Amino acid sequence: IYDFDGVICDSVNIKTEAFLELFKHRGIDIQSKIKQYHLSNGGVSRFEKIKYIEEIFLGNKISSFDLTIKANQFSEIVKEKVIKSNYILGALEFITKKSKEAKQYICTGTPEDEIIEIMEKRSIKNFFDEVFGSPMSKFEILDNLILKNNFNKSDCLFFGDALTDLEASLKCQIPFCGILNKNTNFPEEVFTITNFVDNRLKKLF
Repeated sequence: IYDFDGVICDSVNIKTEAFLELFKHRGIDIQSKIKQYHLSNGGVSRFEKIKYIEEIFLGNKISSFDLTIKANQFSEIVKEKVIKSNYILGALEFITKKSKEAKQYICTGTPEDEIIEIMEKRSIKNFFDEVFGSPMSKFEILDNLILKNNFNKSDCLFFGDALTDLEASLKCQIPFCGILNKNTNFPEEVFTITNFVDNRLKKLF
């Protein structure tokens, strides 16, 4: 089971840039807070982040209608850039190989219809048995996946690059592998790799 941004594709910074562009008229101080908040809450859906920014940083009570408009604006900024982004080193080869050996799933905070479109345009959707995104939380996705398929939890492995990925994994009690990046500091006891050509990956298989 894989998160997408920062795990399959090197696209985490694209979303940081998109949040800053979405609120560019709010000034440097607000943008600095937005950047820090976004980077500290990897894996949280854009709807939750936009609502938080509007209500906590800007003091606005945002309606569902306006939240949807802003989320759609964010989506348009991000989508083409993510489609064109580079893969995390070795990721494409890894998911290609593992698709012949095991069931594979995507569990991401990106809206489900959007991540499906991105994966179809990158021609990688066929490597996965199912693709899941928001509005379900990552915990809900993992929990439903395990229950629906009657998986043995110890036979599962979740690759994530954010603390929210780790938290969902711990809550579901499934093994976790962290993908290191400059924005996430995993606890020392968490098994981590830098990319999919990392020699430490052999310990998991």
